Amino acid sequence: MPTDVRAESRRNFLRFLAQSPLLYGVGGALAATAARAQDDAFLSGALKFTDLITSPNQALNVWDFEPVIRSRINAGHYAYLAQGSDDFGTMAANRAGYSKLGLRPRRLVDVGTVDLSVEVFGQRLNSPIFLCPVGAQFMFHEEGEVAVARAAQTKNALQVLSTVANLSIEDVAAARQGPGWLQLYSLSDWPSIEHMLKRAEDAGTTAVAWTVDIPLRNLEPIARFNREGDENCQSCHAEMPDAFSMRRMFDGIDMTKVRMGMTGHSWASVDRLKRVTKMKVLLKGIQTREDAALCLEHGVDGILVSNHGGRADETLRGTIECLPEVVEAVGGRIPVFVDGGIRRGTDIFKALALGATAVGIGRPYIWGLGAFGQPGVERVLDILTRELRIVMTQMGASKVADISRGSIQPL
Repeated sequence: MPTDVRAESRRNFLRFLAQSPLLYGVGGALAATAARAQDDAFLSGALKFTDLITSPNQALNVWDFEPVIRSRINAGHYAYLAQGSDDFGTMAANRAGYSKLGLRPRRLVDVGTVDLSVEVFGQRLNSPIFLCPVGAQFMFHEEGEVAVARAAQTKNALQVLSTVANLSIEDVAAARQGPGWLQLYSLSDWPSIEHMLKRAEDAGTTAVAWTVDIPLRNLEPIARFNREGDENCQSCHAEMPDAFSMRRMFDGIDMTKVRMGMTGHSWASVDRLKRVTKMKVLLKGIQTREDAALCLEHGVDGILVSNHGGRADETLRGTIECLPEVVEAVGGRIPVFVDGGIRRGTDIFKALALGATAVGIGRPYIWGLGAFGQPGVERVLDILTRELRIVMTQMGASKVADISRGSIQPL
């Protein structure tokens, strides 16, 4: 996109912020403590576009990438990334939840070399940090999901590919050169679901995370852009006949006859999903002990505690607050993962201490992608890994298995 168009998009977006829930979320509708935890650019420099980092190595924390991507991408694309449900309360809760947990450091522990590696479904990873599914990554960088795949390969990290990715699962798998997971959105037609699962299996995908947390959503900010009438939006979308033609997982599926959504699905659908795939089956979006117990009853292989980054529903509960009851209900029988609001190594440590097997990041690595492509994603992983190593050393944990609830306490 030309520089003058990007500049105008930024100006339009600032005007939009002044009238939208994005701004209310950091000053009006939310309480002051929630506002401080708001998951957007205001935590790291408000609306300034000056003194931005110019290379990934200059970043000191993951927030340093956010104003860079905000300065470079279309305002509507930024709104898509930054938006949350309703008044952004759940998004804020994802961050605020970590501030409700304190750490209990141990002294004079000879930690030696800290080992961050974990094993997930037989796959040994360099750290317990994985890359969450984020759709349509061409919005943020010209190489999209392939750049992320290469970063995952370089850092030996797990990448979870979105159903609504711009690039094909085959191309992404080839770039990653190793196992990955697929995030699955529901379709009304089972043969179409099986078609996508077969493609994933053939591409070497080892697990499918079925997203069950968005039967309906209320996402106002992106709707305010009126894509059909906005010139900046049309500069990207005018040549694209429909949303599904941009999403390669729908290749070979007649989406004029198939609906995407949770209508018609129930726990019986989990049983059917287990029968039609050889991949491990996880449910993404579980937040309660009751649903965690049902996961066990239906043979689910893993749970991802998630609220879609605060985009699914306005529960006002952060995923870190939901995690303990899910872990308790599961009782160690299957792995439990968590995402939502992870921005620091201390956040990762707290989630692991509460029983998570691994933690997912979404917006931070997209900030890195939009700012600098593959090197930006790699730097985000490096920063969070470094921070986690520091806090593990402070807490006296030489490996991930040493992290326990004894290292944290509610505030």
